[in-house]
Amino acid sequence: MKEFSECCEFLQSRTIITPRVAFILGSGLGSLLEQVEIDATIPYREIPHFPVSTVEGHAGNLIFGTLCEVPVAIMQGRFHYYEGYSMQQIAFPVRVLKLLGVECLFLANATGGLNPAYKTGDIVLIGDHINLQFDNPLRGKNGEEFGVRFPDMSRAYDEELILFAQKSAQKRNIVLHSGVYVACCGPSLETPAEYRMFRLLGGDVVGMSSVPEVIAARHAGMRCCALAAVTNESSTAQQGVETSFHTVQENAQKALPNMTAIFTDILMELKIGS
Repeated sequence: MKEFSECCEFLQSRTIITPRVAFILGSGLGSLLEQVEIDATIPYREIPHFPVSTVEGHAGNLIFGTLCEVPVAIMQGRFHYYEGYSMQQIAFPVRVLKLLGVECLFLANATGGLNPAYKTGDIVLIGDHINLQFDNPLRGKNGEEFGVRFPDMSRAYDEELILFAQKSAQKRNIVLHSGVYVACCGPSLETPAEYRMFRLLGGDVVGMSSVPEVIAARHAGMRCCALAAVTNESSTAQQGVETSFHTVQENAQKALPNMTAIFTDILMELKIGS
């Protein structure tokens, strides 16, 4: 616990915010910050024991402030298994957020579409996941201070937050799919055969993040809600069309206004219900 204590003490010395809600933002999804009243912006490289984001489009800052008058912490960029980090390193910031007071974790990511009904720029509300990263952030000695040895994952994504998201989308006439997220190691994108296999397994979208964060968060008793921006479609891979990271970032931006609207509506629901 020494590393966690040192990290928390450092962060508490840099902000007056005690966050209730946290966001983890992925590729091209950082503009939510435009609506935040920022108290402190802390580069990851300055935070004791924190990993450092190495991916283009991940700014690498931990931001504290208020959004819809709710105290929040925002990770502007996340950490991935393909960067060479262990699952425990990926989970470290999530556990720090828990110790700082976070109760709800919101995640945004960029994904490839598997479901043929999903189009580039669509938003998917993740209701379940399939972990094909073949590792787990809870592997090793259990952190009893966070949760039990064998945490249940039958409701990894919070049902009430899902209902709030659906209510927001209906009110705003936003097309919001509900689907299963398949998590892969990366960084290579999937082959046409892999896309077909993931679809047969029951996947609707595929990506390289979020699942380790959700597992760590649920282990620690945090409520989770995740939105995925569809940035490319499996049908294009079947046709031999190549997808670049630049395209992924560009297409993630198309979904950002609607994702931001849904997240802020959920925050308002939480504020009213508190």
